[in-house]
Amino acid sequence: MNVSRVLIAPLAIVSLAALAVSLPSSPRASESPSLRVGFAESDITPDVKARTVYIAGFGKNRKATGVHDPLKARATVLAHGKDKIAIVSVDVVGLFHASVERVRKSLPGFSYVLVSSTHNHEGPDTMGLWGPSAIASGVDPAYLKRLEEQIVAAVRQAEKSLMAVTARLGTARAPELLHDGRQPYIKHDEFVAIQFHDAKTKKCAGVIVQWNCHPETLDSRNTLISADYVWATVRHLEATQRAPAVYLTGTVGGLMTSLHVPIKDDAGNALKDGTFEKTERYGVLVGKLADRALAAATGVSLTPLRVRSRDVFLPLDNKLYVLAWKLGVLDRPAYLWMGDAARAKRAGTDVPPKTPLCVKTELAWLQLGDLSVAAIPGEIYPELVLGKVQDPADPGADFPDAPIEPAIYKQMPGPHRMIVGLANDELGYIIPKRQWDEKPPFCYGRKKSQYGEVNSLGPETASILCDVFRTLVKQP
Repeated sequence: MNVSRVLIAPLAIVSLAALAVSLPSSPRASESPSLRVGFAESDITPDVKARTVYIAGFGKNRKATGVHDPLKARATVLAHGKDKIAIVSVDVVGLFHASVERVRKSLPGFSYVLVSSTHNHEGPDTMGLWGPSAIASGVDPAYLKRLEEQIVAAVRQAEKSLMAVTARLGTARAPELLHDGRQPYIKHDEFVAIQFHDAKTKKCAGVIVQWNCHPETLDSRNTLISADYVWATVRHLEATQRAPAVYLTGTVGGLMTSLHVPIKDDAGNALKDGTFEKTERYGVLVGKLADRALAAATGVSLTPLRVRSRDVFLPLDNKLYVLAWKLGVLDRPAYLWMGDAARAKRAGTDVPPKTPLCVKTELAWLQLGDLSVAAIPGEIYPELVLGKVQDPADPGADFPDAPIEPAIYKQMPGPHRMIVGLANDELGYIIPKRQWDEKPPFCYGRKKSQYGEVNSLGPETASILCDVFRTLVKQP
């Protein structure tokens, strides 16, 4: 059965046939018209002295030797009448959907819980891909359990701090703060900032910011646990706003990165990749970008709170991922691919070779008053968000005649839009099919293929996700 969820108050799961549930455009008369917001954070820093911690994001067997700055789970709870939504940002490389489902089971009473990872490349392995070897996971189950508990704790604390607020939203652009690591060079350089003010005191109650960049400024040689530049960005905002700040990652595929971005110190000296000096400076510049966005912010309505989400099955065509699943390195369920994104059968461990497999994930669309939010379970390419898939395709592409996927932002109603990447799952890169390029001749006259496909489920991922998202938003 094609299962979809429409969430208005308590979580409701309905079939497609029942999706014509009326979504209110204004608060019900029995509910308070005011928005309430709460913020909280919890510490998720691993104990590097108690056991070996493998750092995620680059090569295998990178062992942590200490801690530079703490990792956090930062939560925002939005409440309006009986509706209550939690949005959590976690300073790790990614969390699989099963972790999010366990978190949700511990948070009854919430209409929806969204958990997004910053995609931090200087924190512990939470997925299994960066252990001591190619056949050994780097995940510490005890740490993962504590991480999930700390997410729940942050949400519960944020819930306790709910207050009536007003909201403002602003945006700013900074292409100079992004490096695109793959042709065609398309940057998603829009920064989104939301500021909440206590309705009584008018003081800032907290901010939510969203930027589209890999937190990997410290590069591959660093062995100290860190949240990378996100640490400095949040610290800056907490100082300027005198309130909590939640950082959300967005469009990071393609590759949107802080590496190779020219950054100078106050004296004009160039700062090098892989240093804490550049990492901190970059984070401060992102914080100042937030200040600029907030300076231009205007009032915005964020109610009513509406969410639609849907489970989606995606073909698992990546042979390395299949092998990692069979070896137990990737600890997530696999399913038998039946050619249908809406249904599949759970696969056993004795699957015959070449049996088509798939994974289950989740897509979501949040309409928070005038703000439309896409919750995408991976690292989506900017082309797929902004409607800039190459046309015509390079003749060297593996699927140059593939249809162009429906752009995420073009499906979303206005007047304001925002994307949350690595939302409720981490699938790797989500690549436009007509830009898929594993086989020679390679695009743009290159002698070697570009980076990306090795960390993607397969060439069908983008088209399925974008098509399902379109139906999710357009469904009456």
